[in-house]
Amino acid sequence: MAHDHNHEHGHHHGPTVLTSVNRALIIGAILNAAYVAVEFGMGFYYDSLALIADAGHNLSDVAGLLLSLLAFRLARVRQTPNFTYGYRKSTVLASLTNAVILLVTIGAILWESIQRFRHPEPVAGLPVAWVAGLGIIVNAVSALLFFRDKDHDLNIKGAYLHLAADALVSLGVVLAGIVINYTGWVWLDPAIGLVVAAVILGSTWQLLNDSLRLSLDGVPSAIDLNEVLTDLRAVAGVQDVHHVHVWAMSTSENALTAHLVLAPDLTDKQISSLKHDARHRLEHRNISHATLETETVAKEDCETGGC
Repeated sequence: MAHDHNHEHGHHHGPTVLTSVNRALIIGAILNAAYVAVEFGMGFYYDSLALIADAGHNLSDVAGLLLSLLAFRLARVRQTPNFTYGYRKSTVLASLTNAVILLVTIGAILWESIQRFRHPEPVAGLPVAWVAGLGIIVNAVSALLFFRDKDHDLNIKGAYLHLAADALVSLGVVLAGIVINYTGWVWLDPAIGLVVAAVILGSTWQLLNDSLRLSLDGVPSAIDLNEVLTDLRAVAGVQDVHHVHVWAMSTSENALTAHLVLAPDLTDKQISSLKHDARHRLEHRNISHATLETETVAKEDCETGGC
């Protein structure tokens, strides 16, 4: 049995892309953190649940951006004798923690919304609209920071789409504020709070599900194991694949181990070539760390008592 523990890191981001992404994450986190502070402050000052809920939503943006920044930084930390994968897995733990915190935030928003429906309070509509309008600008500018690099990394694409969607949420708060100002429908404030809570729940539930899956070394949701097996079996010279394990090393890096059953009488050069082909296919499935073991049908029969 031949063992190949060569872990290739194909499709790396170049230094220019890494620098650009790193800068975008830092600027985006600072912009959103500053806006969250303003929105929370104005939400409490004007007693607007819609603003407070939206601030909680934007706080998830800050957490997500910081998580992505952490992932980029930790991915470059060297491994140690005690941590042979480095500290990549800490990004998964941070993601799980973020999901739990957001669930607590949702609970607080729901509780306060119910209280507001039971005991309506006056809300200053136009100030709410102005503050939320600032949110549209902040989220749109932050999203544009990731527009150029959104196709280079799944996390960056996720951040771009999330920020773009948040700009639409802020637009909803703006419209609610304007309507409240001209109609006096104060029930719209807790109603928008519930809508924002529902939006947070939708993204948080997926975040929680993915975080738990990765914490338990499950197959990442973005990877279809059947498609991976089909790709490996399509490699010329590979007759079958078994003992396949796929897991996440971090929120952005995936690993695989597999046994490839090869056709007999392949030369060392042919085996090396098919391994290269297999890794290239895996890299297109977002699996950059592959450990492949090879065996022939005859050897497998001998090992299982068939000789």
